[in-house]
Amino acid sequence: MKESRLATWELHIYSLLSIGIHAYSFYEAYLSSRGHEVELSQEFSLEADSSFFNLKKDSTDFEWSFWTEWARWPALCLLLGHVFVSQFSRLCFGKIHPWFLMVYGIVACWLVLESKGLALIFLNVCVSFLIAQLKIPLLVWLSSIIMLFTLHIKSVENMQRGWYASENEYYLLLFTLTVRSLYYTSFSLEYSSKQKLNSQISYSFPSMLVYVFYYPVFHNGPIITYNQFTKQIQSQEYDKPSSCIYLFTLNAVRLLLWWVLAELMIHFMYMHALYTNHSLLEKVSYWALGGLALAQVLFFYVKYLVLYGVAALIIQLDGLEPPALPRCVSTMYSFTGIWRSFDVGLHRFLVRYIYIPMGGSYQGIAGMLLSSSLTFMFVCIWHGGHEYLWYWAAINWLGIITEHSGKKLLDFPSVQNIINRHLSPKMYRHVHAALASVSTALLIYSNLIFLGGEQVGTIYWNRLLVQGWPWVPLIMLGCLYCFSQVAIEWDTFYFPHYMGRFPVCTVNRMVK
Repeated sequence: MKESRLATWELHIYSLLSIGIHAYSFYEAYLSSRGHEVELSQEFSLEADSSFFNLKKDSTDFEWSFWTEWARWPALCLLLGHVFVSQFSRLCFGKIHPWFLMVYGIVACWLVLESKGLALIFLNVCVSFLIAQLKIPLLVWLSSIIMLFTLHIKSVENMQRGWYASENEYYLLLFTLTVRSLYYTSFSLEYSSKQKLNSQISYSFPSMLVYVFYYPVFHNGPIITYNQFTKQIQSQEYDKPSSCIYLFTLNAVRLLLWWVLAELMIHFMYMHALYTNHSLLEKVSYWALGGLALAQVLFFYVKYLVLYGVAALIIQLDGLEPPALPRCVSTMYSFTGIWRSFDVGLHRFLVRYIYIPMGGSYQGIAGMLLSSSLTFMFVCIWHGGHEYLWYWAAINWLGIITEHSGKKLLDFPSVQNIINRHLSPKMYRHVHAALASVSTALLIYSNLIFLGGEQVGTIYWNRLLVQGWPWVPLIMLGCLYCFSQVAIEWDTFYFPHYMGRFPVCTVNRMVK
């Protein structure tokens, strides 16, 4: 049965309720942040920020603080340098301009990670390339996982910390090696593929270096698989380039607005500091608890809009098409949907190199269970393999399995006949939204574990489902029901193919 459209008045009611719920819960989170400002300032040294009207800033989110600090120097300067080298070499040297990008990426890596960091990345790349010559994908995977595991050996960590004067330089090396692992794994798996001889793609070691040392995605992504990257960079035309200043300016303004929104969130709501102080988190009101949860996941979304958006802007200037930017989590109501449209590049990597080679859904339920479980196991290992990540992955795996099983069940003609006889299209839509509200609740809960750890997950479980039973869970599901109705309408009838893209103007599209 196809989705039934909501009446205009009904959609307006759900939309207004959704906006009101967000606004009121954020207001409660703001009041809780201000109410505990003294304790949080003493524990986390919240400091007044002169650029934001002397409001105190929550700098507890390490990732945001780390990348905004690096954006001042040297990351922003090096990215601007890449833009200059890319545009200059493209205009003056045409087809060989990728080699200029490779040299620039190596030099930039040497400048920020020094010779030892550069040597370590080269070592990993060489090991992966040599193992790829055996054309056995399993060996490629084993080598990549072993190299990932070595990053978290205590003696190796201590040695790498000793290479640098500051802790942030070590973390930059760690982030870079983690992201680079997906890139050299992608190349090596493509090289090992039986279909590679039928393509025009180059699999030489210099081509691997062009791919691995492409600087806009060097430290933090997003992920672009080798087949996508090399096809685009080899097929560009350079005779009639156009500046596309309008689209570039538009995308840059969007990036600036997202950055301002992220900064406003951590100036008005101290969700990261409250998540770190578990005793204070247990004291806030239920509405504040919900507001902090929404603020936490929405900040994570806006943060990656900025981080991936900067890279996407530069990738487009190079004439390539970047992966779609993350989709707003407030419009997500299924585990399958969020994995497909939040980190699109990572999703493509996982599907192409793990899920499909292991059989995927084509091998029935057993194949789907095996493929998806191995996929989530790798995601946990890639993120560091911490205990709380396994809880997060287990919830997501069960959610995807449940959704997949539900869709398979609906494919049976007997089930479809029962639905058609007993449910009108409008009632079917309401049932869908009700089930989606449960899925949304579990989605938010799993992401709270991912962002705050298992202790935060335990606090939310106890407060909302144990202490607040039954009224708090019912009110929560009612709020999420409104969100789901708006999201389904958005997905099905307004923007069915929206994937969070910038307006794109690549070299191929610019050339007439």
